[in-house]
Amino acid sequence: MRTFITGGSGFIGSYYHDLFAASGQDHVIYDLVKPTFDLKGATYIKGDVRDAAHLTRSMAGCDRVLALAAAHHDFGIDHDTYFAVNERGTQLICDAMDTHGIRNLCFYSSCAVFGDAKPPLREDSPTAPNSPYGASKLAGEKVIKPWTDKGEGRRALVIRPTITFGPRNFANMYSLIRQIHNKRYVQIGAGTNIKSLSYVENIVSATLFLWNRPEAQRAAFDIFNYIDKPDLTSRQIAEAVYAALGRKFPSFTVPMGLGLLLALPFDVVIKLTGKNLPVSSARVKKLAGTETRFEADKLTAAGFTPPIPLSEGIARMVRWYLDEGKSKEAVWHLPPAKPVITAD
Repeated sequence: MRTFITGGSGFIGSYYHDLFAASGQDHVIYDLVKPTFDLKGATYIKGDVRDAAHLTRSMAGCDRVLALAAAHHDFGIDHDTYFAVNERGTQLICDAMDTHGIRNLCFYSSCAVFGDAKPPLREDSPTAPNSPYGASKLAGEKVIKPWTDKGEGRRALVIRPTITFGPRNFANMYSLIRQIHNKRYVQIGAGTNIKSLSYVENIVSATLFLWNRPEAQRAAFDIFNYIDKPDLTSRQIAEAVYAALGRKFPSFTVPMGLGLLLALPFDVVIKLTGKNLPVSSARVKKLAGTETRFEADKLTAAGFTPPIPLSEGIARMVRWYLDEGKSKEAVWHLPPAKPVITAD
């Protein structure tokens, strides 16, 4: 079994690489960014999912495709690039698979496809994306469905993760841990808003559990949300970080209105410089004011039990942060506006 992994150099891709390498599973990492980890016998091919000819050539000899490549950051990417990568790139992946007779696809979408839809948000709930990222991921799903409808053994597993975190990740959870560790964290508002989370080792385990099931147990086109349960509130998440650091959670809070006011100077700097600062009014709203609550009943019904509780996942990331993460600077790899074309 040879797996072709688009975006395999990234955070989630590195965990698949670890598992495949440890078990001797052959895999190809197709990414614009060279992996920083030891390939351990895997093949790395530098490439862009928008480069149809090179993508197709690179996929030769593979048996299945894990589509992780995405335009997903909430800064520095224009509207058209989201769709070029997440929709058009998905179409080109399906086309390349057809060229080689590959019939087995796993595509990482996102819970962002739900956008402003009303909870509870399950796989069959209405979608109402409110961002180019969410809209383009939904467009990618809509590319895959007609591909599976062509039959002849085509099957696609679509995973919709919520916010995914864990060691090696430098996004929201990293920023929260760093702020708490550096004694710069302030609890804004009551913190009773739910923030559904996905711990990276759990989502990788769940994906392989679903993807490796016998074909008789798999629909041709099947969607699964991924959320670790039970959900935590934003305050409970912060409390878990404090506990992992061996510190006491502060007793005081800042009202939401004041928190947004204090974030205004950071908003100005972000607007003037284009930098992705850890503090902004958008981040304050996202962490302390916005509820992101999704359901994963379908995955539970399929028989999957996550191996790592959320609190332990947070503790593992804190330990990684203390051991090595705090000394590293985040490097954001944004897809260029124009496709990178490779001539062999």
